[in-house]
Amino acid sequence: MAKTIVLSNQKGGVGKTTTANALAVGFKSRGFSVLAVDMDPQGNLSFSLGADAESSATIYDVLKGELKTRFAIQKAPLVDTISSNILLSSIELEFTGVQREFLLKNALAPIQSSYDYIFIDSPPALGILTVNAFAAADYVLVPMLSDIFSLQGITQLAETIERVKNYCNPAIQVLGIFLTKHNPRTRFSKEVKGTVDMIAEDLHIPALDTYIRESVSLREAQSLQQSILEYAPKSNAVIDYESLIDELIRRGL
Repeated sequence: MAKTIVLSNQKGGVGKTTTANALAVGFKSRGFSVLAVDMDPQGNLSFSLGADAESSATIYDVLKGELKTRFAIQKAPLVDTISSNILLSSIELEFTGVQREFLLKNALAPIQSSYDYIFIDSPPALGILTVNAFAAADYVLVPMLSDIFSLQGITQLAETIERVKNYCNPAIQVLGIFLTKHNPRTRFSKEVKGTVDMIAEDLHIPALDTYIRESVSLREAQSLQQSILEYAPKSNAVIDYESLIDELIRRGL
């Protein structure tokens, strides 16, 4: 049975898609069977993994009930993917019935036994798409920018998770929060990391030891639809994401 992880943060530009890509590719490189699910209408994860989001079936078709989930899975160049495109943005208006928050959970149920891990990329807004991702997930993993504004979002995050537990998924667990685009050499970044750890402890949210440094090669690899593991195997991005995978496995993922 697959372990399902949603990458989430209500703030954009924090590295959700980048992390979903890196973890999906990284876990696959270690011999695990992995599926990536793009729940963001922007479709950036789909593109970065080399999936076709225009002429092939997408998660939108699955959620509408027009296609069985297994037929939407693409054997993309980097990892099995259920892609997304802008049509998914209309789902808020199209689905108004009871139990609409469980559409993704029900869609993934038949293919759970085919994978070890399922990584879900979610949009930044807390709408029905993100709620579906939370309802379908066993774990939530939260990337955060290493800046003062991210600190303000930790309490909001804790409140969101509590609402999710009460509303649609009491079993969901927070794997942890971790910093992205982090510069460990600056005094300010060190202070941010210390403050994040302190606030997270007060809110009973795990703060991961691993942080992700800024890496140009990571953006280049994604734009070229290449695995960062092959594009720049000695880059900071690979070193940091491999460390993140190690830590997640140590923590029971």
